[in-house]
Amino acid sequence: MVKTAATLLLMLLSAGMQAQTREVSLEKPFRGGEKLIYIVKFGPIVGGNASLVLKQVSYNNRQVYFASGEGKTVGLAEKLYSVKDVFESYFDMNSLLPYKAIRDVKEGNYRKHDEAVFNQTANTVYSTRKDSVYQVPRHTLDMVSLLYYIRSLDLKSLQPGSVLHTVTFFDEELFPFDIRYKGKEEVRTKYGKIRCYRFDPVVAPGRMFESEDDMTIWISDDRNMVPVKVRFDLLVGSLHVELSDYSNLKYPLGVLKP
Repeated sequence: MVKTAATLLLMLLSAGMQAQTREVSLEKPFRGGEKLIYIVKFGPIVGGNASLVLKQVSYNNRQVYFASGEGKTVGLAEKLYSVKDVFESYFDMNSLLPYKAIRDVKEGNYRKHDEAVFNQTANTVYSTRKDSVYQVPRHTLDMVSLLYYIRSLDLKSLQPGSVLHTVTFFDEELFPFDIRYKGKEEVRTKYGKIRCYRFDPVVAPGRMFESEDDMTIWISDDRNMVPVKVRFDLLVGSLHVELSDYSNLKYPLGVLKP
């Protein structure tokens, strides 16, 4: 359950434009030190948690953002099938294009570690695990940096029904996504109601999903652009990922007054 949620959440939130038709804003909606905590629920049962932490660090003699996303099981789910997946990214503080992405997977007895080094000039990605170089489209991002990229887009001009045609590099492959903008909705959270942008990514029906509309994400319609909630309508039931804690947001969270 948490394996599915953590991976799909990052793949969903990593919405990188194949052609950068929307420029990122100069004033970013986040800062180093931001931390977002999520709970993963299958119905009423809490089976895991996830976190996203952003720092400002030095990489190859330049100041960059370093983001780390982690998903792990807790409670009974941990005893039944232990999961701890970590996704990390070093990316440019202005363009948000990545320099390096790291993936460390621990799921039951399964282990996998990979590092991807991005060359944005040559439009290539080098995988240390495969010892191979892959040609990629311009402005390709990794799963984690893409989250911060989409948070930096100007979404105010989007009209309901608009589609973002997106792509990300993951597991030595390119993954395109079409993400439909559905409009704005108010979402109930532990902090109160938050007005959000609603996006419905197009997913592939089959093993996990019954239809292509079985995934929804809500991003706060405030200056932070924080992912507030994600819902997966799976064949076996509904999975929810909800914001449960945060610290060091750049701006106050946009909770609506009662």
